[in-house]
Amino acid sequence: MEIERKFLIKKEQLPKDLANCSFHKIEQGYLCTDPVVRVRRDGGKYYMTYKSKGLLAREEYNLPLNEAAYHHLISKADGIILTKKRYKRQLEGSALQVELDVFSGTYEGLMLAEVEFSSVEEAEAFIPPTWFGRDVTFSGEYQTSRLS
Repeated sequence: MEIERKFLIKKEQLPKDLANCSFHKIEQGYLCTDPVVRVRRDGGKYYMTYKSKGLLAREEYNLPLNEAAYHHLISKADGIILTKKRYKRQLEGSALQVELDVFSGTYEGLMLAEVEFSSVEEAEAFIPPTWFGRDVTFSGEYQTSRLS
């Protein structure tokens, strides 16, 4: 089960120390968006992911792929192949981690922060830090399957 909230980030809101944080490059494409079936290259790892319907909480299953299988499947992806850098950092004063995605290519400049939770109640009670922008969790507007 994936339980997460997603926030739009503006460049002027970014933490000043982000340039010192490590990141990894992600490339992903969608074979289907209803249900969501995604293939992803995350550094040197490859996955196919199934996600059920939902915005705040949904089922998610990851299957490992080898590089050849990934390249075969990504060539069959519908829509735009998304590329981004992902930064991971602890939220100050919390055990929670934020994944900050900085998009390149078609969505150059788009930045989204995601925080995963262990329960819906924890997600609903979350108070985002001041550098987070608009909560876009429930709009669906910034689901990567929709962006593709």
